[in-house]
Amino acid sequence: MCQHRPQCPNALASDRMAARVAVSHPEQGWSLLCNGIVLFDDAGVLLPGSQTLVPRVIDRPAKAALRTAA
Repeated sequence: MCQHRPQCPNALASDRMAARVAVSHPEQGWSLLCNGIVLFDDAGVLLPGSQTLVPRVIDRPAKAALRTAA
């Protein structure tokens, strides 16, 4: 699918998010990467074959510090 040189990572590779954007629809909140992944603005991911990846929640250091100080 990818025509870039060097090729973008496969959809199942650990670095899959490094693939280039093939189609972008920011008004609809999604982009299609050249490896077939649909990337949503909320960081959700739809892999080829309809497998989904849930967005990761990143705990900001400031919030963590507030919890430990309380």
